[in-house]
Amino acid sequence: MTNLEIKRQAGELFTQLADAIETGSFGTGTTVALTTLGSELGVEELVKGAELAVQQNPGLNVVLIGPKAETELPVIESDCEADSHDIMEELLASGKADAAVTLHYNFPLGVSTVGRIMTPARGKPLFLATTTGTTATDRVEAMVLNTIGGIAVAKAMGIENPRVGILNVDGARQVERILQTLNKQGYAISFTESVRSDGGSVLRGNDLLTGSADVVVCDTLTGNLLMKVFSAFTSGGTYETTGWGYGPGVGANFAKIINIISRASGAPVIANAIQYAANCSQGKLPELAAAEFQGAYQAGLLALLKKEEKQAPKEAAPPAKKLVTEDIAGIDILELDEAVRSLWAEGIYAESGMGCAGPVIMVAAEDKERARAVLTEKNYLS
Repeated sequence: MTNLEIKRQAGELFTQLADAIETGSFGTGTTVALTTLGSELGVEELVKGAELAVQQNPGLNVVLIGPKAETELPVIESDCEADSHDIMEELLASGKADAAVTLHYNFPLGVSTVGRIMTPARGKPLFLATTTGTTATDRVEAMVLNTIGGIAVAKAMGIENPRVGILNVDGARQVERILQTLNKQGYAISFTESVRSDGGSVLRGNDLLTGSADVVVCDTLTGNLLMKVFSAFTSGGTYETTGWGYGPGVGANFAKIINIISRASGAPVIANAIQYAANCSQGKLPELAAAEFQGAYQAGLLALLKKEEKQAPKEAAPPAKKLVTEDIAGIDILELDEAVRSLWAEGIYAESGMGCAGPVIMVAAEDKERARAVLTEKNYLS
């Protein structure tokens, strides 16, 4: 479909919208475009979700992009996913749509999506940062940037001071150190406390169920898996019944609001995703995200994202073996072996282990205080 054809169809559509608004059959609020191709559940399921969104949200306008459908909602016809995305982007660029919801969209590097789930233990919404896209190619850097994107989305959705937790996955402790330093240097982050007895801002699976944080930070693959589990665990996995979808793409310079749903998203999730996109538009998400990233940059984010220099020797012989009865937690699993070698190089016998809450370094009781000092000095502990 050529740009001229897209503009012609869009012009015809918005003439229809203007007539509908004049007659009172259409709201004057936010307009969300929804592409309807690509679902495993069929076009009809997406149309049903769009109709449900309009019923639940007076003043919300939804424009469908896809095959002709039996609906009173306006449709720009397209039988190709690529053309549908071209139309969607034209509507966003022209301001004729405030936000969009789609499937199979390729965000640029630096942009990833912030999903929203309903936690089963408390019935409380929770933001997962992030669920699709790639914020950065380095895992730790990506999770730090995901945090800022998650905070921006939570604020756009009306949470003035969102509580942030970091899921206990590979890299979590490094992310925690960077975020704590960023907080001390002027970028305000409100860290949550785990519901588990040992507390802390590094979260366990229990915290996902109870919603102990407003924003949970994780890598995108983990976030994507969690979205699928939380949205479809009651249906056997083939139909997503709860939640708000995989969320809007967020990045430092990303100026559009494009929310993602999956091929298995059912009508309830589609309706919620449309509402989520509209709310992000009303909350001025792109402007908020730009301001959040700028605030983080001013607090020294770029310098903190540079690889932390560790002085761990590549090889080190262990000192004489001792009985190790004390453990030191808080070491990232990706750095565990390095940290042990660093202690060996200082003449401290240490072993690596795995505790209930994650990796630990085991040392003798008389060495614990000195070992902690060495690990802190070498940036393995905060």
